[in-house]
Amino acid sequence: MKVCVVGLGAVGGVIAGRLARLPAGRVQLCALARGATLAAVQTQGLVLHDARGSQPLALQVAEQPAALGLQDLVVLAVKAPALAAVAPAVQALCGPHTAVLQAMNGVPWWFFDHLPGAAQGTRLHSVDAGGQVRAHIDSARVIGAVVHFSSSTPAPGQVQHVGGQGLILGAAAPGQGAGAAHEAAAAELLAEAGFEVTRSALIQRDIWFKLWGNMTMNPVSALTGATCDRILDDELLRGFVSAVMREAQAIGTTVGLPIDQTPEQRHAVTRKLGAFKTSMLQDLQAGRPLEVDALVGAVHEIGRHLGLATPSIDALLGLIRLRALTAAEGSMP
Repeated sequence: MKVCVVGLGAVGGVIAGRLARLPAGRVQLCALARGATLAAVQTQGLVLHDARGSQPLALQVAEQPAALGLQDLVVLAVKAPALAAVAPAVQALCGPHTAVLQAMNGVPWWFFDHLPGAAQGTRLHSVDAGGQVRAHIDSARVIGAVVHFSSSTPAPGQVQHVGGQGLILGAAAPGQGAGAAHEAAAAELLAEAGFEVTRSALIQRDIWFKLWGNMTMNPVSALTGATCDRILDDELLRGFVSAVMREAQAIGTTVGLPIDQTPEQRHAVTRKLGAFKTSMLQDLQAGRPLEVDALVGAVHEIGRHLGLATPSIDALLGLIRLRALTAAEGSMP
């Protein structure tokens, strides 16, 4: 299988590193990268730090898709703010039968394309302004992925696997298109690479459930600079987080994605993870763009489309949107 990883960050780097360790002949692997990451991988390989040690892995890498050719599977693992910019490159890597495995946080642009119910066919401006991504990537190609492992990028071309092995996969358009055709092969390949792979008949449900926790702890941690344990220890903050979650839960029920859990039950799960920094807080401290729209803006947009009141989500969006803007302007540390 010819596989190209687009985005050698915390998630894409672990996936590429694991695939690079497979026996010779199992996969023809390459990656699309740029800047310092491209230079580092070209000179030293991709360095994966995990339980097996620190291992430099040879990897064909290029800045332009023309240098890599058409692929069987494209693993799309960029941050949401970069998606529109890389979409033309993803299209250039795709032949008629190429699948695109999207391993990204938040609500994807294709979320309602093939989801029956109250919002079927809704196009989300917040995550695909002007339909730029849709114009380059057919949602029938897409295999949605929910990532349940933690990792970081200590330096360009280096990735640190922290814990967890989980991946949930499911075609965006079950039963049709390249995504559905390649789902089983992609799941088998990633399982061979060491991931604990689960296949989902309705990947939107799994995306929404993970988002239910991410859309609160991520922005609140970026606003406060606090780890998740400290956020949950504050009674007022925990109450606000729960209010946001209840509003998102009502949206999910309306679109056919109910969550059979209370906010307090989810908080108990989060507490078990200890004092950890969310990905959004790490991005803020590293000066990277924040995934505001994919995590909060899209939920706000869906609520408005359905005519549901979401005062707590609205407040959270206003706060984190302005925090992201001041960070980008350099007007706040």
